[in-house]
Amino acid sequence: MPHPDLLFPPDREIRAIARELFALTRDLPLICPHGHVDPALIADDAPFGDPARLFVVPDHYVTRMLLSQGIPPAELGVPSVDGTPVQTDGRKIWHLLAANWHLFRGTPSRLWLEETFADVFGVDVPLSADTADDVYDLLTARLAEPEYRPRALFTRFGIETLATTESPLDDLAAHARLAADGWGGPGGRVITTFRPDDVVDMDWAGWADRVARLGEVAGEDTATFTGYLAALRSRREAFIAAGATSSDHGHPTAATTDLGPEGAAAVFERGLRGTATAADAESFRAHMLLEFARMSIEDGLVMQLHPGSVRNHNTWLHDTHGRDVGGDIPRATDYVAGLEPLLSRHGNDPRLRLVVYTLDETTFSREIAPLAGGYASVYIGAPWWFLDSPDGLRRFREAVTDTAGFYNTAGFVDDTRAFCSIPVRHAIARRVDAAYCARLVTEHRLDADEAAETVVDLAYRLPRRIFRLDRSAA
Repeated sequence: MPHPDLLFPPDREIRAIARELFALTRDLPLICPHGHVDPALIADDAPFGDPARLFVVPDHYVTRMLLSQGIPPAELGVPSVDGTPVQTDGRKIWHLLAANWHLFRGTPSRLWLEETFADVFGVDVPLSADTADDVYDLLTARLAEPEYRPRALFTRFGIETLATTESPLDDLAAHARLAADGWGGPGGRVITTFRPDDVVDMDWAGWADRVARLGEVAGEDTATFTGYLAALRSRREAFIAAGATSSDHGHPTAATTDLGPEGAAAVFERGLRGTATAADAESFRAHMLLEFARMSIEDGLVMQLHPGSVRNHNTWLHDTHGRDVGGDIPRATDYVAGLEPLLSRHGNDPRLRLVVYTLDETTFSREIAPLAGGYASVYIGAPWWFLDSPDGLRRFREAVTDTAGFYNTAGFVDDTRAFCSIPVRHAIARRVDAAYCARLVTEHRLDADEAAETVVDLAYRLPRRIFRLDRSAA
């Protein structure tokens, strides 16, 4: 079990108030409006694999740290692009992690993993080279028990809503199976999120083929830009029918622009012919954000924007092991100029709800908080990816509250594929918010009853309302 004062300040007065505030949120249902858990995990409800395949192989937080110290992903079981053999012995992979556990000191990865081992699986033996087999065997035994299968854990975690993330090309079969099963649990449900990046980003290899496939799935002629937009609208309707309340857009930048119908069609046609330039690809992505904003106003999907990652910066890692294995790097992002075309048209339309995330925390106080504080449609997304550490969460509250307050923020999102870590990540965010509000109470900037209401809003009511989950629950 976690230490009762985990992440609380050493000051006794603040710590005592933080304990009281956290107690108000500790057992609230979990709202997970953005993440990357595979819905088939819940639909299939099959037992998890061995501990290495659950906690090491798919976790790029773990594998990238080990790569930084010269341990190649192949030795950690990360699949290769060309089928070159990689390590398949889970125990050997686990021994490699344990022998290098010191590398994770002070990192959120260590905190998440240790709290997951203890709080979710009841394994409180400290991991080390000497205890590697003991921890592996204890976890293996737990994973064999029916109480540790995905659906049982979903219910035990107290998840009210879990949003997954799918491409418009996905047939949503896993979600259909969940619906047929009446999923799930007391008050719990799994919904999808519309993520169209793979049919928007011309720089992504195979874009034209995927656009053609989009037409087949939607029953539209995507050889024309008009048909392409119709296909996207059709797929959004299918996602909404499967429970979606939001879309998500992971663009390299926050740029938006209006090319006009003819200009957008010309760039689209160049993309299909294979003659589009990098500038064309960026302008098309920027134009499509305006198109998606218009669609959101029409159909009500909350629009999430996740810009600022240089994808596959480690080209060797991408060429050897593919996408989403730890080769991405954050970069500076301009939100003021980037979002101006979109916000000048739709920023004050109450039908639009735009949740903006960043990997560039220098923009929280300079750009994003003022934007959220100045436009009715803009909300601040939780610290994401490289920033969702306890210290990153603290800095976030300090950076945005002065300008945007609490109620222009959208609540915590776990943004993870690591299903078993979800309750731990939410507990950490709730502890950080309890500590921050406790400090405001001791500084006489917030009344105790206001702090109590605020921490519950941040943990539960805000994400439920802003992501329109209260509407879909009705």
